[in-house]
Amino acid sequence: MKIGVFGAGAWGTALAYTCAKSGNEVIHWGYAGIFDGLMDIEKPENVQRTDNMADLKNCEYWLIVTPASFFRETLRKMREVYNNQPILICTKGMEGESGQFMSEILQEEMPECKDYGVLSGPQFAREVANGVPTGSTLAGNEKVKAGGHIALSELYLQDSDDVIGAQLCGVGKNAAALISGYMTIKSGGENERALVFTRTWNEIVDIAVEMGADCGTFLGLCGVGDLFLSATSLTSRNFSAGESIARGEGYTGTVEGIFALRGLIHRAEKLGVKTPVLCEMKEKMSL
Repeated sequence: MKIGVFGAGAWGTALAYTCAKSGNEVIHWGYAGIFDGLMDIEKPENVQRTDNMADLKNCEYWLIVTPASFFRETLRKMREVYNNQPILICTKGMEGESGQFMSEILQEEMPECKDYGVLSGPQFAREVANGVPTGSTLAGNEKVKAGGHIALSELYLQDSDDVIGAQLCGVGKNAAALISGYMTIKSGGENERALVFTRTWNEIVDIAVEMGADCGTFLGLCGVGDLFLSATSLTSRNFSAGESIARGEGYTGTVEGIFALRGLIHRAEKLGVKTPVLCEMKEKMSL
């Protein structure tokens, strides 16, 4: 299959390489021809790089892997060359300004796209690019899931119909990892850290239930799997950022957990869901 991958950071590069290793022809788009992800890992021969979106027009399946903050802007450009491809959203997070999930932005900007889904799970980009066994939840309709299994056959994929739940897991784990890192420094002990962490996740599940998500999704790879990876590993950017904030050192670069925490609180207020722990942690971290 001919796959188009939008996004040239570490995660976009890792997925482009994985699609290639899965036996597909890959056209990998990067803004202004800048490919800054995992440059020390050898590029497969069946990956073609481009800064021209028109080169991806005839691909059969699209993966969008741009940061959440650039997701809407990228979609507006993609729409000009869209050719009814199924789209797999591989971006985790919420839009900071609107608090919308990526699928909601896709529906706004490309309403003609009816076949879309979400890839979410415990996935560190470098390990994926190096072929370390990795599992992910693949949520969407049958057409999206069928294409996803061809595009990413190198991964262990757990099928789901719960697009909103899969996204809530991806957003929620970012916020939970940030809070976990913060509490590693600020808590009085492991008991308090576990208390805050569990109540945080409970509030995120409460939001999910109100939005009609399946609670079972939170027990899958995109849920407990990604939560375990992100909220316990020093390699996690969100976890490390939480520790830095707790030490008064601030943070650098894009920290999705900050946007996630703000967005979750905003969405909860609209839904009438109480989130005292999320609100308290946001205030304590001065976010």
